[in-house]
Amino acid sequence: MGGKKKLTMKQMERMQAKKDQERGRERKERKSGGPTTEKKSIGIIPPDPKSEKVIGELKKMKALTPYAVATRFDLCLSVAKDFLEDLERRGIVEYVSGSKNLKIYKPLD
Repeated sequence: MGGKKKLTMKQMERMQAKKDQERGRERKERKSGGPTTEKKSIGIIPPDPKSEKVIGELKKMKALTPYAVATRFDLCLSVAKDFLEDLERRGIVEYVSGSKNLKIYKPLD
């Protein structure tokens, strides 16, 4: 009738060797405390727009896009958009062009 076919000896050996390797890795990770990858949390709070350091960083950039600001200050993209709109209201940056999806600003001298 139907059902799973019987594995050959070579196939069973390969499966057993693979399981042994996986178990060996698990034991090593447990002993070493697991992988030491560090997770960085993305900032939700924008930097202080009154800070000279922040303004200096912005003036170094030729064009200010939400993506560029988000990567420079480790922010979420939506927070970077709000941050740039706030800077425009304060007169620190000037809106150059863009569409509904992307807005480009430049720092005022």
